[in-house]
Amino acid sequence: MNMFKNISFKIILFLLPLCGLWFIGQGSYIHAKAVLAQLLLETAWTETLEGQKEVKPWPWADHWPIARLRAPAYGISHIVLAGASGSSLAFGPGHLFNSASPGEKGNVIISGHRDTHFAFLKNIRKGDHFELQSKSKTSVYQVTDLQIIDKTKIANIPVDSKNKLILITCYPFDALQAGGPLRYMVTAKYKHSFILS
Repeated sequence: MNMFKNISFKIILFLLPLCGLWFIGQGSYIHAKAVLAQLLLETAWTETLEGQKEVKPWPWADHWPIARLRAPAYGISHIVLAGASGSSLAFGPGHLFNSASPGEKGNVIISGHRDTHFAFLKNIRKGDHFELQSKSKTSVYQVTDLQIIDKTKIANIPVDSKNKLILITCYPFDALQAGGPLRYMVTAKYKHSFILS
């Protein structure tokens, strides 16, 4: 019986560090993949600004960069991807196709995950500014409204010509499970634009 306990104890002592190394390796892999993805997105955005269309950051991607969203007061700068599917939102905020395209007149709607790219929205206040860079210009917006809405109301957000920037993420920010029934919506009013040189 003692011999069995000794063998079990030795196996546990051997497996425990291996498991720890496995989890450290997995965490490092995910972090490295995220860093590499951001570098590839930056390269694709640079090529987009140089005039190329729908530049995919890697060959099998089903998304491409269409804008850069900045919140200067918070040190935030994110590449915005075409479409808001689950696969694109894993790498950055996504533009809702049924809204105005960045740089055009109308309401631009962008969605992002509350625990990654849009986690900073919990700190946003009325009066804060966003910059949305498209291929041809950078538009400046000022936050006018912060709301908590039911996710079923997103389809009813007007896609009109009022030139607003609307950012949407899951709510509450500290929820244990993602995808609940509530969304946090930040509305910013268009202030002015400047042409990129």
